[in-house]
Amino acid sequence: ASKWDIREKVWEHLEASGLAEFPRPVRGRIPNFKGSLQACCSLRELDVFGRAREVKVDPDKPLEGARLAALQARKTLLVPTPRLRTGLFNRIVPPPGATKEILRRCATSQGVKEYSVPVGLDGKARVDLVIVGSVAVSEKGWRIGKGEGYADMEYAMMVSMGAVQEDTPVVTIVHDCQVLDIAEELLDDHDLTVDYILTPTRTIQTNCKRPKPQGIMWHKANTILHDSEMLGKIPILKTLRSREKQAGKDVTLQDEHPALANTSRAALSNKKVMAANTQPWAAPASAPVGQSHVESDPVNPRSEGSDSITTVYVGNLPVSLRVSELKSALRELQVIPVRLNWQGAQHRAFLEYRDKGTADRAVASLQGLSLGGNALRVELAKSQRSKGEINSHK
Repeated sequence: ASKWDIREKVWEHLEASGLAEFPRPVRGRIPNFKGSLQACCSLRELDVFGRAREVKVDPDKPLEGARLAALQARKTLLVPTPRLRTGLFNRIVPPPGATKEILRRCATSQGVKEYSVPVGLDGKARVDLVIVGSVAVSEKGWRIGKGEGYADMEYAMMVSMGAVQEDTPVVTIVHDCQVLDIAEELLDDHDLTVDYILTPTRTIQTNCKRPKPQGIMWHKANTILHDSEMLGKIPILKTLRSREKQAGKDVTLQDEHPALANTSRAALSNKKVMAANTQPWAAPASAPVGQSHVESDPVNPRSEGSDSITTVYVGNLPVSLRVSELKSALRELQVIPVRLNWQGAQHRAFLEYRDKGTADRAVASLQGLSLGGNALRVELAKSQRSKGEINSHK
């Protein structure tokens, strides 16, 4: 089984068994599950948590209880910034004399936004404990995330900036059903492993001997995060790269290295399934209102001719809306299409997905969403593709 097969198996089981919790559906996410708070409470029994003064916890919903436990224990809580857009960490700073209720709010995704201050590269972070989400994990400590590579990259960046050491423990919190056998050959040398697994019923010490990433592997960085354009959108990564280059390290990216360029293309080609849900598509940042243009998946342009394409109609777009705002909403909801046909003058857009399941998830996620003051009208398109063109919605 591939990593993606394992992810699909876990997501499907959590939904089918009734174990999945908000936000739903869990597919494409670090899944929240029934009993996540109970699993997080086991943190207090870990010696490594008791000794830690500075704790980094990912922003995923099932780790909300871990963030709360860190705040209640008066530890310094660091949370990665979403998609590393504005830096690596935010430090959560509850107001003086914060009540239990305020601390609970600080642990939520909204609270992380309201009560945080950014920590720059020179912020002298010294992380004593790392807590990450997982889609699947083995008792040996092999971990599979949701497929975007951010947890691996965040850890590598912490190594590069001296925020973690070789012996800094890593904990993951999952449901029991997410603890599976994972073949070691599925792991890459940039993959983060874990030392402790907390579930609603068990605490597992993995005694993992496999080395954790020793810093950013620049020749693989754009494979992990899918493309060099994406790297360019992460300012802190650009700064780190510049510093390491000045220090004499080889920071050549895979698609900048002639001998590795074909490998890079092959690796991207192998990620076609994942790309349907997580890959940004190549396109102008925004288009003037009224201008129609089509944006395609850069990884697999031939997919445009596929008979399996399912089209989603998005209507009632406000006059002032730009395509970049719709793209941003699609990214946040993790329902990125392989192709977007923007028809701003007609206040509509068509989104194309490789399979009906993904299209249905897009409809469910977008239905009722308000952009620019308008509630979007979203449904599977009644019109069908003909000779590679999208007909008007009937």
